[in-house]
Amino acid sequence: MFYKQLQSFPSDFLWGASTSAFQVEGGADVDGKGPSIQDAMGARHPDITDFSVASDHYHRYKEDVKLFAEMGLKAYRFSVAWSRVLPAGRGEVNEAGVEFYSNLIDELLKYNIEPVLTLYHFDLPQALEEEGGWNNRATIDAFVEFSQLVFERYGDRVKYFLTINEQNVMILHGNAVGTKSESKKQAYQQAHHMFLAQARTMKLCHDMLDTAKIGPAPNIISVYPESCNPEDVIAADNWMAIRCWLYLDMAYHGEYNSLVWNYLCDRGYQPDFEEGDAEILKEGAQPDFISINYYATMTVAAARNDGNDVTFREGDQQIMYGEEGVYRAAVNTNLSKTEYSWFIDPVGFRTTLRQVWDKYRLPIMISENGLGQKDELVDGQVDDQYRIDYLKLHIDQMQLAMADGVEIFSYCPWAALDLVSTHQGYGKRYGFIYIDREEFDLKELARIPKKSFYWYQDLIKGTTQV
Repeated sequence: MFYKQLQSFPSDFLWGASTSAFQVEGGADVDGKGPSIQDAMGARHPDITDFSVASDHYHRYKEDVKLFAEMGLKAYRFSVAWSRVLPAGRGEVNEAGVEFYSNLIDELLKYNIEPVLTLYHFDLPQALEEEGGWNNRATIDAFVEFSQLVFERYGDRVKYFLTINEQNVMILHGNAVGTKSESKKQAYQQAHHMFLAQARTMKLCHDMLDTAKIGPAPNIISVYPESCNPEDVIAADNWMAIRCWLYLDMAYHGEYNSLVWNYLCDRGYQPDFEEGDAEILKEGAQPDFISINYYATMTVAAARNDGNDVTFREGDQQIMYGEEGVYRAAVNTNLSKTEYSWFIDPVGFRTTLRQVWDKYRLPIMISENGLGQKDELVDGQVDDQYRIDYLKLHIDQMQLAMADGVEIFSYCPWAALDLVSTHQGYGKRYGFIYIDREEFDLKELARIPKKSFYWYQDLIKGTTQV
């Protein structure tokens, strides 16, 4: 069973692509939009652009959707900028912002592209941040209010909703993506508030919308032991629970993973519960599917408890730290790297999918998977064969996972079009569509399909093999 030939994808498989609002839209201060924490943070360093213009999708969405249709997309995963529809995070609705997403959804449906709507993708309204952000329990109510608005205005046309993008990344590396915390205790209190917001929102979705489906969207990867030393294996099990299973167990079971809860209590990181929290978490554990973002696996070794466990592994957003007494970051010498030091592990994709399916038995959507590179426009064309090669390897392994019995219904790689990379600006590109702009020179922002665009087009048509 482990060496089956690749099977054909079902005719209703949702081939798609993804973006996020703050990285692609631009229009940061137009038509009544309020600032988000990403707008407030701006560029991560002076050599890269901020998010104020990005790819100008806000003004060019019709042109972009037409290209998505030409590529053959069956689904488009995007996020709603909370502060575009509720500038203060709650209260007065910005109808111009609401209309933008309504028009985007209608444009997608005109081309028979399924909208996949992410409620929250790293962009808390700055007004809520100034009130304490996710440290403040009031943000839970604000998120539910925001979600209710989204369900009311778009629930008649959107079938698939994702709750919170990469909550685990926000908690483990919050300072890198805008979720600030002064301690791990505070970070896990933020996580607890996000869990409550997610639970209430999943329940609300099912109460309000008869046919909609909703699920979590964490970054889930396999964690390997550096060796077959039993202590390394335990370290990998522990880190897998802390990094991954905590977030899916909460969405699926409505309770804390037992290994992680003991870790939190042992370290003094356990969040404070208020009366009714346990019931909210349990009642809201109603996912219809699981959406995961996958880029590469991690490898860890046993902690030595000698003051040197806080190791560091490079890799842009894949930055990984050890934790004293828990694990040390290690390097898997069997894997190659991208130019940004991201490990490439297609087989780990299959492993991850099998693990998630085995634990939860819910249909799986892939909401991110992709390669960031320094693409070059030469004579009006972009030859990104390296991106095609990367995606081929991962899609092969996704097919093998399906042959293993894993139910996967959608693949939405990152990204539909070039956008602002959180830490590398416009220097690192992910899209199937090249946006002709430089870091600070916007040029004409022309849209140019890359070689990968036409490859993906043929793949979706079924005229080329993976």
